[in-house]
Amino acid sequence: MARHPDTAPLIPRAALMGNPVRAQGKVSPDGRWLSWLAPLDSVLNVWIAPRSDPGAARAITRAERRPIRQHFWAPDSSAVMYIQDKDGDENFLLYRACLTSGAQTCLTPFENTRVELIAISATIRDKLLIGLNNRDPQWHDAYLLDLASGTLTLVLENNAYAGFEADDTLTLRMAMRQNAEGGTDYFRIEDNVVAAEPCETTAMEDSLTTAPVGYTTDGGTLYWIDSRGRDTAALFAQDTTTGARTLIGADERADISQTLRHPLTGVIEAYAVTYLTTCWHATDPAMAAALAWLGERLEGDFGINSRTDDDSVWIVWNDPLTRPLLTYIFDRTAMTLTPFYTTRPDLEGAPLQPMHPVEIASRDGLTLPCYLTLPPGSDGDRDGVPDQPVPMVLLVHGGPWARDTYGFNAAHQLLANRGYGVLSVNFRGSTGFGKAFLNAGNRQWGLKMHDDLIDAVDWAVAQGIALPDKIAIMGGSYGGYATLAGLAFTPEVFACGVDIVGPSNLETLLATIPPYWAPLVKVFHERMGDPATEEGRALLRAASPLYKADRITRPLLIAQGANDPRVKQAESDQIVAAMRAAGIPVTYVLFPDEGHGFARPENNIAFFAIAENFLAECLGGRAEPIGDALRPASAQVIEGAGHVKGLAAALAQASAG
Repeated sequence: MARHPDTAPLIPRAALMGNPVRAQGKVSPDGRWLSWLAPLDSVLNVWIAPRSDPGAARAITRAERRPIRQHFWAPDSSAVMYIQDKDGDENFLLYRACLTSGAQTCLTPFENTRVELIAISATIRDKLLIGLNNRDPQWHDAYLLDLASGTLTLVLENNAYAGFEADDTLTLRMAMRQNAEGGTDYFRIEDNVVAAEPCETTAMEDSLTTAPVGYTTDGGTLYWIDSRGRDTAALFAQDTTTGARTLIGADERADISQTLRHPLTGVIEAYAVTYLTTCWHATDPAMAAALAWLGERLEGDFGINSRTDDDSVWIVWNDPLTRPLLTYIFDRTAMTLTPFYTTRPDLEGAPLQPMHPVEIASRDGLTLPCYLTLPPGSDGDRDGVPDQPVPMVLLVHGGPWARDTYGFNAAHQLLANRGYGVLSVNFRGSTGFGKAFLNAGNRQWGLKMHDDLIDAVDWAVAQGIALPDKIAIMGGSYGGYATLAGLAFTPEVFACGVDIVGPSNLETLLATIPPYWAPLVKVFHERMGDPATEEGRALLRAASPLYKADRITRPLLIAQGANDPRVKQAESDQIVAAMRAAGIPVTYVLFPDEGHGFARPENNIAFFAIAENFLAECLGGRAEPIGDALRPASAQVIEGAGHVKGLAAALAQASAG
């Protein structure tokens, strides 16, 4: 029997937005060790255990405040590597944690520097090829890093190129540079000298859908995901001697999204296409058999986190869709699947809801791939349409050159549990659906890209999914921009909005991009508007919500990281100031130790505590009281604490204790 949303158990927000119990499981290249992320004194750190004795786990890192969010194994299995920034500034440095001594070493000990990994070798186990912008923040010089000694040897000083491609010998083979049209030119490198003329080039329309994706270990083949001469990006193998290209795989609906390559040979064994859901296609018979065997035993979606060098052991993740994520150890020799961990075991038995892939037509005939999650108990016949229309949150992805995908989504689950339908839309300009769909968003910020969101809202109302007067818009980065645009450009559509690190003025956004994005700035100008031209400035100004802030009449919640290098704090400050000057209520929450989003779980929980109570007042859904959620967080409420139920009291409680 279906339960009404109000009677379904309230999932604690900490169970969805707090630390996972374990995550990002991997196996060392030699197969002797397991690693994963897990809390140590409430902060995510790297843990290891012998594969022969997973219970003998120990933390190998000691991050004390900011969580470690990415780690990988040194090629020789002697250490775990990880990157870390400072309070969200995105100046990521590279660290090594030695398995035997436990010593932790920063391998790139520079200020205002962002490391890039250029290449890892299957045959050279004690070195990495990395990029460092410590000499000039715009350009990453190529260095050979000795993992044992920490010695950095300059390979190529870079004053012109956005990136490099290297082979398994850690030899630079190709450099990439943006051309005047906003496309990409590719230059051969021989003896660390870059050729004067490009060997390959793309137009702007292919710049985000075409790129090399690595060499085979013998250097004889270079793989490309490439949309030149076609719409969707296909997978090609190019002979590096003759230049001949062979088509490996393609799909008419979506780009190739991922590949699986043999750990030692580098040969592609399978590729994935993600339209509404992900479908794997194996090019190797043994890989086809392994994926089929796993598919027969795992419910929902699955993929591979990590593989040993001999390919005998895989770490496999599994998303059952309405249960918490699971991770297994797959022994290909014994053909056994052993449970490794459940990422969030507190969600076992919780009323997690299925995500429904749907296609929505735009007003000018595009097909928008979308995802809908409904409140528990609202869809008695499970047809993807509630028995009665429900309040809805339009959750808009960032980028905008990114996409929403199918699978477990913590924000979808929290909002659905609180009584809302949740709709995520891959509007034009989203990636993964071919270059025509992507390029249909060029210079359409606040125009047709916004129309797509409104068309999705109209569809949800017409289908009996959403109550027309109880629809919120919410998102981060571009999704935050879309929220501001939604309330300013179409103020009658949305009951309220939640903007997370969203730009309000596209001119100042482009003027303050991080320096390491400067080599790619032409793509922003071509796809948004060129501030160097009168026409471009007019386009950017017309699409900027700041200049229409006086049209905002519905409640607005803004959250911002003070150290955000992409969308500066000024983007939120200036629209809050404009609304204050116009006498329009707004709630503004600043996190002084965060950047482009909220990495610390204490801050993430605090934000969602405020957001769900804000939405409850506007849309009438349920909310877990804010309580003491602010006490361990850094949240500063700059404006409008009185507009959210319980927020003023929570602030007083936090400051008192």
